Amino acid sequence: MNPSHSPLPLRCWAEIDLAALERNLRLIRASLPPHIKYVAVVKADAYGHGLQQVAGRLMHAGADLFAVANITEAAQLRELGPGWPILLLSPLLPDEDRFAAENDLAVTVSTEDEVARLDKAGRDAGREVSVHLKIDTGMGRLGVWHEEAPALVRRIKAASHLRLSGVFTHFASPDDDAAFTEEQRRRFLAALDAGGLGSSPDGLFVHADNSSGLETMPGSSPFNAVRVGLLQFGVLPHPGSFLSQVRTEPVFSFRTRVGIVKRLPAGTTVSYGRTRTLSRESRVAVLCAGYGDGIPRAVSNKASVLVHGVRCPVLGRVTMDQTVVDVTGVEGVASGDEAVLVGRQGDDEISVGEFSRWADTIPWETLCSVTKRVPRVYRTALGM
Repeated sequence: MNPSHSPLPLRCWAEIDLAALERNLRLIRASLPPHIKYVAVVKADAYGHGLQQVAGRLMHAGADLFAVANITEAAQLRELGPGWPILLLSPLLPDEDRFAAENDLAVTVSTEDEVARLDKAGRDAGREVSVHLKIDTGMGRLGVWHEEAPALVRRIKAASHLRLSGVFTHFASPDDDAAFTEEQRRRFLAALDAGGLGSSPDGLFVHADNSSGLETMPGSSPFNAVRVGLLQFGVLPHPGSFLSQVRTEPVFSFRTRVGIVKRLPAGTTVSYGRTRTLSRESRVAVLCAGYGDGIPRAVSNKASVLVHGVRCPVLGRVTMDQTVVDVTGVEGVASGDEAVLVGRQGDDEISVGEFSRWADTIPWETLCSVTKRVPRVYRTALGM
């Protein structure tokens, strides 16, 4: 126990700027046509940012609907208060059906079995269950196949304890296959028309686009919502998308501290596997974070970190609890100094996108891979 009762010093932490998050939502909403609703995707602990903290700020900023992956995430949101619309994006297991009915959750449905089960759950709970019909237009994952969607629409409408609250699809490659995305959009619109939903009835969420795929649609289009995930956290989507023009701010940064600084002679090999040999006498800093915190081994010998505002290359393999970097050209580096893995320091910045490219992955995975042993530190002041 710390005798001073003060918090333990941080060795590695993720800083979450909730004020930037709120500003981002307002910028995104201002860029959308007035009739487009904001569906805040906050699954996977809000992409590693902290579900309740992020959702609480987005509620304050005016999100219209929250999308999560499962019952556990929905329960965490419900702790913030009743009444907020919540959509479960993943399928329910049979023993979860009653929880959706009892907690007023909107459920994604893809099959006749789900329709029958949820209708019974609603009947048992004495209330209607809200459902969003998902239509598979080529993703090959969840959703009723688009040619079979009209029949399932009829089944939902005939169910006495179901309420059709939304209909949506999921684009497979919105960032790099415009032709197939348009084919998926065409299939979706055709399925809506065939199911009698083409006019977008009042109260029905009709959504297909996310941050990387949004297109402005004419006024006669049934689309009236967009699912926003990465962009609200300041990570830009595909540069060709409509929302890539919105200049959001980074919300997430990933920081650690220098454990020790030492000199090593030329010819020394560094870390497990001896994958790096020093070509000169070097000063190295051993950082207090490794793959146990979310620095993937894939960035070994490729990534850089910011120390005193200078890029310092990673030397050798990232280990579970430490990472070695070269600080030979940086004056005055000492134990306890901050090192930035993702974020800004001085005049330079390492973005989530750049860090992800070093790891040969995508920003979604990078954000979700920062582990639970890394404390999240929240900045809340609105400012500008």
